This record gives sequence, C-alpha cells and structure tokens, in this order.
Amino acid sequence: MKFLLSVIDTATRTGTDEEMAAVGALNDELVAAGQLIAAEGLAHPDDSVVIDARGDDISLTAGPFATGREYLSGFWLIEAPSPEVARDIATRASRACARRVELRATLG
Repeated sequence: MKFLLSVIDTATRTGTDEEMAAVGALNDELVAAGQLIAAEGLAHPDDSVVIDARGDDISLTAGPFATGREYLSGFWLIEAPSPEVARDIATRASRACARRVELRATLG
C-alpha cells in the first residue's frame, strides 16, 4: 500500500540543523527498508500557480488554491504493508521534522 505523508507548516525553510539531520536519518532508514518512494520539501505557496483547464478556457491564478495560515511544506510518499505501519512511519516523520504530519492512503 502507498501512503502520502504531508508536512503541515506555517513557514518555509525553517527546519533546524537538528531537524534536517533527523529527517535525513529517517529517509535513510526508509530507503534501507525499501519503503521510501519520494520525499521533498516544497516552495512557499505564494510561489504557486493554480491552473484550471476544465472548460474551454485556461485559467491561471497566482498563489495557493486555499488561503490560510498553514500549508503543505513537504511530503513523503511511502510504501507500507498496512495502515498501522504507515501510522508508525508518520509518527516517526512528525518527530523527525517537528511538524504535524497528515497521513493519507493513495488510491493506486
């Protein structure tokens, strides 16, 4: 099963050296276990563009699709044999990055 772990934050590039080392160590463990598919930090949502091509016209809107204080600042895409194992990894990820993490199963 695949799961998306979304890092919830209020700022970009605020990770301390200690947090970055902990995230790196977790990533190394996940790679060694064959569970890490991808992991990345994301740019600030002010640098995003929302594209809507559902109709005949294409709409481009600068900025995030949702406004608010919190946003997605990074993610892990993992492979886990069960939701319980994924929850354990998400708990470790939250501790490593010192941020809240949302865990969601993928549909594929």
